[in-house]
Amino acid sequence: MPTNASTATSDVERRAIARVQTRLIPFIFICYVIAYLDRVNIGFAAAELQRDLALSDAAFGLGAGLFFIGYCLFEVPSNLILERVGARLWIARIMLGWGLVSMAMMFVSGVWSFYLLRVLLGIAEAGFFPGVILYLTYWVPARHRARTSALFMMAIPISVIIGAPLSDALLTLDGAFGLQGWQWLFLVEGAPAVILGVATLFFLTDHPAKASWLKDDERAWLVQTMEGERAARATVGHGSVLASLRSGKLWLLCTIYFMNTLVTYGVFLWLPRILRDASQGTGVAVGWLTALPFVAALVAMILVGRHSDKTGERKWHVAICALVAASGLLLAVRFQQHVPMLVLSFTLSQIGQRSLLAVFWAIPPLFLGGSAAAAGIALINSLGNLGGAVGPTVVGWLRGSSGDYTSGLLILAVALVIEAILVASMRLPKPDTPART
Repeated sequence: MPTNASTATSDVERRAIARVQTRLIPFIFICYVIAYLDRVNIGFAAAELQRDLALSDAAFGLGAGLFFIGYCLFEVPSNLILERVGARLWIARIMLGWGLVSMAMMFVSGVWSFYLLRVLLGIAEAGFFPGVILYLTYWVPARHRARTSALFMMAIPISVIIGAPLSDALLTLDGAFGLQGWQWLFLVEGAPAVILGVATLFFLTDHPAKASWLKDDERAWLVQTMEGERAARATVGHGSVLASLRSGKLWLLCTIYFMNTLVTYGVFLWLPRILRDASQGTGVAVGWLTALPFVAALVAMILVGRHSDKTGERKWHVAICALVAASGLLLAVRFQQHVPMLVLSFTLSQIGQRSLLAVFWAIPPLFLGGSAAAAGIALINSLGNLGGAVGPTVVGWLRGSSGDYTSGLLILAVALVIEAILVASMRLPKPDTPART
C-alpha cells in the first residue's frame, strides 16, 4: 500500500501538472495555431496566387518551400538566445516579427517578391517551435511530456480545421476595398500573431521558480523534479553543445524529422489543390473537405500520446504511426479521382503523421540536457525542416511534368517507410517511468 508521503507527493504532482497544463498549454496552443496557419496559408490561396502572379506549379512549390531555408539558418541561434534571455521576451519577439512579415505577404507582386517574403517569413518564425519544445522541458516532467506535447501539437490539425474554411471565406472578399482575396487572407491571418506577441509579455513565466500562480507545495515539487531531471541528463546524456553534436542519435533524429517534414509539407501545401482538382469544387466546400482529415487526427494524437506516456514506450509508437501514414498516401494514389475515398486516405495519413509528432519530441530530452537541449532540439527542428523545402518542390515539379500527383505521393509514402525503419533502429535510454493515472 502507498505510504502517506507517496500519496501526498502524487497529489501534489497531479495538481502541479494540471495547473501547468491549464495555465500554459492553452496559450501556447493558440500561438501555434496562428504560427502554423501563417506558414501554410499559401496552400489555401494557391490557385489565386498562381493565377495573379503567373506562377507555374514548380515556381509555387519552390516558393512554398523557401520558407524553410530562412527557418533553418536561424533555428539554433534563436534557441540559444531564448535559453539566455528567457522564453517570455524571445517568444514575444518571434511572434511580432512573423506576424508583421505574414501581413506583408499581401504586397507580393511577382515571383521574386514571393520568394523573398517566404524566406523572410521563415527567418521571422525561426525558433518558435523548438523554443516551445525547450520551454516545456522547463515545466513538464519526462513521464508527462508526450501527452502534454500532444495537447500543444493539436494546434497543427486545428490550424487546418479552422484555417481551411476561414481562408476560403477570406478569398471571397476578392475586390473589396481594392484588395485581392489572397491579400485579405494574409492581412487578416497575420494580425493575430502581432496581438499575441504583445500578450506573451504579460502571460508567460520563464521558469517554475517564478510562477506565483502555483501553490507553494506545487512550485517546490516542480522545481525539485525538473532540477533532478536536468541533473540526471547531465550524467547519462549530453550536457554540452559540442558533446551533443558528436552524438549519432542527434543526427539520426535530424534525418528522421527531415523525412517527416518532407511529407508534412508535401501534403499540407498541396492538399487543397489535390482535393479541388478531384472534386472540381471551389470555395468553402473545398475548405471543409481539407479540414476533415485533421478532425480525426485530433482524437488520434491525444490517444497515442496518452498511451505512449502510460507505457513509457516511444520509438515503436513513432514507427507504427509513420507506417499508418504511408498506407494512407498509398491509398490516395489509388483513389485520386474518388473524392470520398481520397478524403478517407488523407484522413488515415494525417492520423499517423499528427500522432507520431508528440511522441517523437519526447525522445530528444531523453539524452539531451543543459545547453545541449537548446541547441539539439533546435538543430533537429532546423535541419529536419529542410524537408519542408524539398517536399512541396518535388510534388510541384512532378505534377508539372506528369500532370497528376501519383509520383509525388509515392515519393512521400517511401519517405515515411524510411522514417519508420530509421526510428525502429534507434537504441534509446531506459523507457520513462510511466505517468501516474
